[in-house]
Amino acid sequence: MKIYVNGSIGRDGDGTKERPFRRINDAAKIARPGDEVLVSPGVYREYVDPIYAGTEEARISYRSTEHLGAVITGAERIQSWTPYKENVWVCRVANSLFGTYNPYTTLVYGDWYFAKADKHTGCVYLNDRALYETATLEECMKGEVYECSWVPEESIYKWYTEQDAKKDETVIYANFQGKNPNEENVEINVRRECFLPSKTGVGYITVSGFVVTKAATTWAPPAAYQDGMIGPHWSKGWIIEDCEISNSKCAGVSLGKYLDPDNNHYFTYKYVKSPTQMERDAVCRGQYHGWLKEKVGSHIIRRNNIHHCEQGGIIGRMGGVFSLIEDNHIHHINNMMELGGAEIAGIKMHAAIDVVMRRNHIHHCTMGIWCDWEAQGTRLSQNLLHDNQRPAFAKQLKGGMMSQDIFVEVGHGPTLIDNNILLSDASLRFATQGVAMVHNLICGALTCVGDGTGPRYTPYHIPHRTEVMGFMTILHGDDRFYNNIFVQKWPAEDFVTIRDSSEGFDTENRKAGTWVFDGYPTYEEWIAQFDFSKPADMAKLYPAHEGHLPVWSEGNVYLNGAKAWEHEKNGLTVSEKVKVDLVERDGNYMLETNLYEVLGGFSSRMINTEVLGKAFEPEEPFENPDGTPIQFDMDYFGGHRGAGVLPGPFAAKEDAEKKLY
Repeated sequence: MKIYVNGSIGRDGDGTKERPFRRINDAAKIARPGDEVLVSPGVYREYVDPIYAGTEEARISYRSTEHLGAVITGAERIQSWTPYKENVWVCRVANSLFGTYNPYTTLVYGDWYFAKADKHTGCVYLNDRALYETATLEECMKGEVYECSWVPEESIYKWYTEQDAKKDETVIYANFQGKNPNEENVEINVRRECFLPSKTGVGYITVSGFVVTKAATTWAPPAAYQDGMIGPHWSKGWIIEDCEISNSKCAGVSLGKYLDPDNNHYFTYKYVKSPTQMERDAVCRGQYHGWLKEKVGSHIIRRNNIHHCEQGGIIGRMGGVFSLIEDNHIHHINNMMELGGAEIAGIKMHAAIDVVMRRNHIHHCTMGIWCDWEAQGTRLSQNLLHDNQRPAFAKQLKGGMMSQDIFVEVGHGPTLIDNNILLSDASLRFATQGVAMVHNLICGALTCVGDGTGPRYTPYHIPHRTEVMGFMTILHGDDRFYNNIFVQKWPAEDFVTIRDSSEGFDTENRKAGTWVFDGYPTYEEWIAQFDFSKPADMAKLYPAHEGHLPVWSEGNVYLNGAKAWEHEKNGLTVSEKVKVDLVERDGNYMLETNLYEVLGGFSSRMINTEVLGKAFEPEEPFENPDGTPIQFDMDYFGGHRGAGVLPGPFAAKEDAEKKLY
């Protein structure tokens, strides 16, 4: 059945073509498996709460009849501003508008939140750009540049809020820098979410072609309920495609956790157990709440434009397993620098088991992709990442996070990173083990190697399942590097300051290459610790069981001063100057480089699952989610690699001149 929605008609109807509903949520109350909800262009100021699940054979589809013509927004337009002083105007909003959730009394705060907790989930927008919140009316009136902002020219637009208890009103002051807000498009966050079931288990829904924007989402750490403006809420088989998703206070798309009242921001409010312990609890409690391949995950998030969200573009804890995230443009995440904590990235996934992230373009984010815990069977392939670094003019936010293209943290693998182009000053933060990097162009440093994990026992799983196989701390190593190109593109200081914390300043490496694994054993050195010709002495093997795991590195190229691991096999180091510049022409991105002139006739061997072997702890091969082996004969563009295998992400030299995105 087709159900029609048109917010522009003069009178509400019954969902037929002749008499459409005016609200999408009215359709969501009746849509059953196999139904298609067709939404005409217009602005829909509502929260859509789907009631019924589709099935794998008969999905429920919600489609904008005109691409990006239907806008679902969590905001309301305010046209009752009155002048206050100078550039500042004031409005008063009855608290009844917000129902049971007032974004102007709700702070962004919770587990793993490190910045000062003085920002509300509400926000004021001027012509689709968020204003910066101040802690005092005086700061709002001054309208000064915020020194941590990545976009300082926008940071002079301010807002401040307070409550009038006698009148039960929210009072909002805003500095519009000379603009008349009643003549501009000025909106405020009102609703917490835009399109997300309030119940779990509402699966097999397609959302296609909408603009989803401006919601008062809450901070979403891994052991709490994770809301976003749009998401499946602990169900299976959603497709979110061809949408524009922007201006979430915290997360844009959530593939995350259900609400567990016994483990919801536990550390923030009770203190007595560590937040890391509550993450372990969340994993085990998740099994009780149906965390199985048959019930949760297997979503597709594709061809979306996700931008200007202040926690993450796509976030998720456990609920995103077995998903495909492809062809998305994710950019300008956390650029306001009002929020800071350990959940911020273009894509931030905990337990990305068998998740494939491919062909995404991710840039100008505090972090590009962050795979935290249980990146088992995770594959990052054919992605373009660049400018995921704090601008030199922006001051580091106290409590803010470090920047890099990819962060893999406290996992046991297998985590596969292949055919990517990584151009930021830090390419990969390596607080993990069990990673294989194959055929990447890497222009930044590998950092945090052997560090940043502490005594954190994290789970690993039955291969291609969610059931927990065991828990183990991170030994480091068990990493593989084949046929990559490393370029020292950025200044090669030994260490740079990256973060201001309560304990002082953190620093990290900026020298490119695999040299950071010097001191790690080869496989032959590691296995020699075990004498299989006689019974083992358990006590004497403690050092072997607790020491670093082996590393493999072969066929890599090191340019502009990038340095190789001390045991590199069949590699190439060239001192000749190399240029690798990303340029934008008419919205298209491409490289200007002389890489392949410098490489000459250097080539390497074909890599496959057999060569990579198995990740140590789960004893799982580097293979496809369906268990089939991988032959790395496909390049960044999907082109074929033949017998002459070039290092890096391109199958042929001329491919380096093609449009990347």
